Amino acid sequence: MTFIVKSMNSKFMTAAQAAALIRDGDTVGLMGGGGGLMEATHTFEAIQARFLETQHPRNLTVMHALGIGDKKTKGMNCFAHEGMVKRVMGGHWVWSPAMQQLALNEKIEAYILPGGVSSQLMREIGAGRPGLFTHVGLGTVCDPRLGGGKMNASAKEDLAEVVQMDGREYLRYKPFPIHVAIVRASAADEDGNISFEHEAANLDAQSLALAARNSDGKVIVQVKERLPKGALKAREVRIPAAWVDAIVVDPHQQTSYDIPFDPAFSGELTADARAHSEALDHANEVNASKEEFSERQAIARRAYDELFNTHKARPVINYGVGVPDAVAKLIAARNEQHRIYQTIEHGTYGGTLMDGVLFGYARNATAMLDAATQFDFYAGGGLDIAFLGFGEFDAEGSVNVSKLGGLTVGPGGFIDIAQNARKVVFCGTFAAKGVKLATGDGQMKVLQQGSVQKLVNKVDQITFSGPQALVRKQEVLYLTERASFKLTPNGIELFELAPGIDLQRDVLDQMQFKPLVSSHLAVMDRQHFVR
Repeated sequence: MTFIVKSMNSKFMTAAQAAALIRDGDTVGLMGGGGGLMEATHTFEAIQARFLETQHPRNLTVMHALGIGDKKTKGMNCFAHEGMVKRVMGGHWVWSPAMQQLALNEKIEAYILPGGVSSQLMREIGAGRPGLFTHVGLGTVCDPRLGGGKMNASAKEDLAEVVQMDGREYLRYKPFPIHVAIVRASAADEDGNISFEHEAANLDAQSLALAARNSDGKVIVQVKERLPKGALKAREVRIPAAWVDAIVVDPHQQTSYDIPFDPAFSGELTADARAHSEALDHANEVNASKEEFSERQAIARRAYDELFNTHKARPVINYGVGVPDAVAKLIAARNEQHRIYQTIEHGTYGGTLMDGVLFGYARNATAMLDAATQFDFYAGGGLDIAFLGFGEFDAEGSVNVSKLGGLTVGPGGFIDIAQNARKVVFCGTFAAKGVKLATGDGQMKVLQQGSVQKLVNKVDQITFSGPQALVRKQEVLYLTERASFKLTPNGIELFELAPGIDLQRDVLDQMQFKPLVSSHLAVMDRQHFVR
C-alpha cells in the first residue's frame, strides 16, 4: 500500500545529501550480500559520484562482513578508487575485482575478518564493550601469530590479540569507532522508524546501526518507501528512529540487482501462494538435477551419504558456496528438506536456497534472524554438519579459501562455520586448470590431469586449521570426485576411491604430500557416477 505523506522530516534527504555527511578519514560500515542482497545501491553510487566529482570523501576505512557487489560496477566496486579508501576490512572480496586489484597493488591496506566476527564485533562496539572475545579464528590467518588478518604488505596492524581466560586461549578482536553506517531496509515512517518487511534477509543491519549510533556517528538508511507516522506496528520496527540520522528513499530499490520484488524471498506469501511457490521450486530443482551430469553432481551424491550419519536424527546444517550448492539442490530434488534444519549464515532458515550471484537468498524461508544471532548459534556449537568448499588443503588438514592466486578472497562466514560445526565435509574437485574428466557410466575417468594441484604440502593461508580441529574433536572429511580423505590424529587418511580411478596415477602422483592409505580402502558407490 502506498501512503501520501504531507509532513516533512529533516531526516529524509537525497542520496547526494547523505553522501555529503561522510568526512575524509571516516570509518564507514557497509552491509549487503552478493547479487544486491540488502545493498544500498543508490546511496553507494551517490558516494562514488561525489568522490569522482570532488575527490571527497578520501582515505576512508571501510568494513563489511560479507561480499557486496556484482564483480563489475556495483557494491564495493563503488568504493574501489585509489585515494577514496585507505583501509578495507572485508569478509569477502570476490564481488569486487577492482578492490582486489587495489589490494594486490598495495594501494590500500587490505584485511579480512570472519563474517560472523564482523557482525558480532559491531554489536560489541555498539554496547561499549572492550571488543569481541571469541575462539573463532584461533589457528587461522586471523590469529596474530599467523597473520592477524593482514592480506598485503601495506597492512601493518593486527586486528586481534591472543588473550588467556580461565586457562584457555581466545582472540580479542579490537573495537574501533564507526563514524558512518550505511544500512538498507524496506520502509521508514515519518519519525524515522525502520522496517525490514520486504527484505530477503536481515543481515547485520541492526548491529551496524547500533555501532555507529553509540560511536556518536551517523546512521544512514536507504529505504524504498516513506510511510506516515504510526504506519508501522511496534513489532515491525527493527531499527528505532532514535538511532537514525538520515533516510534516503529510492523508489526503484529492488530485491536483487535483477529481481524487482518477489514476496517469496521476503517470506510474505500467504499459505496457498506459498504452497504453490514451493511446488514450483521443487519442480525446478528436479529439472535441475536432470541437467548434464558432471563431477559436481558425483561429489554431491557422495557428500549426501554423510548427511544423516550424525548424532542427530534431524541435523542442523549449513551449505557453503560452490560444489556444496549441488548438495543443497540434491536434497531439494529428493524432497527431503523435512529431514534437516537448513541454515545459511545470512540468518535464514529453511526454504529453497539460491546459488551463484543469488547465494544468500532463500525462497519461502521459515525464519529470518539477524546475522549476529545466527553466528552466535554457530559459535555456541549449534551446527551439526557443514558442507563447505575448499581452494586447497594440506598434509595437516588445514584448508585455504581466503587467498588464492595472490588475490584476497576472504572467508565470508567460512571460519565461523567450519570452526564450529561438529562435522565438516569439504567438497571440491581434486585439481584445477586443464582437468578433463569423463563420468556418467558408473565410473570416473581422468582424461587429462590438471596443472594446479589443490592437495599441497602447506596451504598458502590457513582459513581452517586441521590441528585446531583435532583439539576440538571435530569430524572432518575432504571429498573429491576421485578420492575421499579424513582428518586423523596421525594425518590425512585416504579411505575411499571412485570407481575407475587409478590410485597411483590419478591420486598419489597428483598430490604434494603422501597421505596415510587405509588398509581397507573402499570404493565409492557406482551409482554416484551414473548419469
